[in-house]
Amino acid sequence: MDNTELAAAYVKELEAEYSSTKKCLERIPFELSDYKPHPKSMQMGYLTLLVAEIPKWIKLMVEDGEVNFVTYERVNVTTSEHLLSYFEDNIAGAKSALQRATNESLSGTFYLKNGEEVLYSQPILEGVSSTLNHWVHHRGQLTVYMRLNDIMVPSIYGPSADDRSYSVG
Repeated sequence: MDNTELAAAYVKELEAEYSSTKKCLERIPFELSDYKPHPKSMQMGYLTLLVAEIPKWIKLMVEDGEVNFVTYERVNVTTSEHLLSYFEDNIAGAKSALQRATNESLSGTFYLKNGEEVLYSQPILEGVSSTLNHWVHHRGQLTVYMRLNDIMVPSIYGPSADDRSYSVG
């Protein structure tokens, strides 16, 4: 399998995870942004933004070969609608970057930097794969926050306890 075939498989994975992620994001009330289940936990608003933003990392990996904390554009989301729009833009950007990528560009190295300091590097395709896993992990974390706040958890890989068709026996 060549790199562009792997990239196409990652596009399919993005598409497969998209609707479940959107269902989670659209259910989070903005007024719960400060909620955190434990002092060491991140705030729900930050976690929600992270889940909406992670696909952007894929775009940056593929197109720029790096994420640099010094130049990374932080977004200040102020409404649920803005969050969902940001998520849609990030999904579209990730898919587009993967669809336009070439074997050569996907063979490069991804660098995580803080200014000129390289904090981490790995092959781009490995970075895309680990980023998809990272995204799913944080979405799972978000569903726990949802449950703790009595927010209906959508079906993700099968029915959730909030689906009417599912009953605990």
